[in-house]
Amino acid sequence: MDTNDPVRGTALGSAPVPLSVLDLAGVGSGLTARDALVAGVALARLAEARGYHRYWVAEHHSMPGVASSSPAVILAHLAAHTERIRLGSGGVMLPNHAPLVIAEQFGTLEALAPGRIDLGLGRAPGTDGATAAALRRTDRLNEGADEFPQQLSELIRFLDDDFPDGHPYARIHAIPGPVQGTVPGGVQSSARPPIWLLGSSTFSARLAAVLGLPFAFAHHFSAANTEPALEMYRRSFRPSEVLDEPYALIGVAALAAEEEKDARRQVLSGALAMLRLRTGRPGLVPSPEEAEAYEFGPAERDFVDAWLGNVVHGTPDAVREGLDALVRRTGAQELMITANAHTPSARLRSYELIADAYGLPGGA
Repeated sequence: MDTNDPVRGTALGSAPVPLSVLDLAGVGSGLTARDALVAGVALARLAEARGYHRYWVAEHHSMPGVASSSPAVILAHLAAHTERIRLGSGGVMLPNHAPLVIAEQFGTLEALAPGRIDLGLGRAPGTDGATAAALRRTDRLNEGADEFPQQLSELIRFLDDDFPDGHPYARIHAIPGPVQGTVPGGVQSSARPPIWLLGSSTFSARLAAVLGLPFAFAHHFSAANTEPALEMYRRSFRPSEVLDEPYALIGVAALAAEEEKDARRQVLSGALAMLRLRTGRPGLVPSPEEAEAYEFGPAERDFVDAWLGNVVHGTPDAVREGLDALVRRTGAQELMITANAHTPSARLRSYELIADAYGLPGGA
């Protein structure tokens, strides 16, 4: 496998596929956004040292328990504190932004960390409708989602600096960008971040397939749609200059601890946080003590049980077995692990234990 491939990763140790990290920058009760972001730097460094392939952050808004409203800012900070690991968005919500702004932001990131940046794009708002309207300065939200293919095409042209003559944007250039290599004295590289399409249904799976782009599926919160979306992507895939065959990763919620009960306490915190979000009561990620003391009603208990059914958790061996089974079932070519728990140290320890379970580099 080409080690310079900007898309495909390499499986290390006994892992069946490359392993990566999705950091939701969760803010726990009693902690601050700074705590979450500082923990993110520590996690990125650990991931780099232990052979995780890439590290992505997501775009969310108006959620007290999530500190990742500005992926480009976080990625610039992470780039300054790492050396090799790929960094990217999982994802930037394209309808929230002008394509030129995204091209400028990720052109800047590419200049800061050449060859290490991924641009993952989604078409959901990453928030509720009212917040999306405030972001976009319009209440025509469905229109924004429907225009996603057009917005994507425009973004790609800004990144490649190849609007045709006569196009209204033909004389507009995303800076930093390829145009800087074409002007007198220019030595700018034409390289740009690879684009990934993200999805939780079949819409982006089909679009990624038609365009020959890599696809990332949000199994961690849309598990029922994982296999249909991946099947759609593979069946409809058309080779492109980017990929000659499909490449799909899936996001998976997983948390390991030395004792199963400790893992259960942490993931219950994440489940309660999601319950509150889904029922219109977003807040900080509750502590394990708060989650254990919470009195779940019957419907709430059903939701939490169903949610935890898709979270791979337990001892390192149990998590390894669960991840291996998920790869066999879905055929995913990469796993992007997210650990939505209250305690930063528990999240970091989980990634370390998973790396140990697969014999990834850098272990004791």
